[in-house]
Amino acid sequence: MEYAFVGIVATVLLGSMISIWTTQFKSTRYISLENLFVLIFLYMTMMMGFGLIYMVLKLNGHDVFIKSVDGTTNECFTVLQDSLYLSATTLLSVGYGDITPIGIGRWLAVIEALLGYIMPATLVARAVIDWEKR
Repeated sequence: MEYAFVGIVATVLLGSMISIWTTQFKSTRYISLENLFVLIFLYMTMMMGFGLIYMVLKLNGHDVFIKSVDGTTNECFTVLQDSLYLSATTLLSVGYGDITPIGIGRWLAVIEALLGYIMPATLVARAVIDWEKR
């Protein structure tokens, strides 16, 4: 059941990334406030989606990440908080210090970091394509 949830989250992430190319913006400026909000919400969706994937895998016993600080329990809220933090640091920067991805978490972190670097480029490319159409 949990892996079906991971599949649903991955489908929503893919759909949100595709939406940046299919949404029609009605702005006369090159980069509008609407484009900025789309990018912010896309980053938030990706951060929460990957955080939920990390959490589900961690709660099912997979080695996804380890914390450098000892003394934490494996409670659901603690794992969710750590998963969202790992997702945010992976998506917005690649500087780990207190949480390190391991095992399958490394591959998820690579994919998430790659998407984090690609998103601003897609916004710029989208703005250029819209500008050339006018």
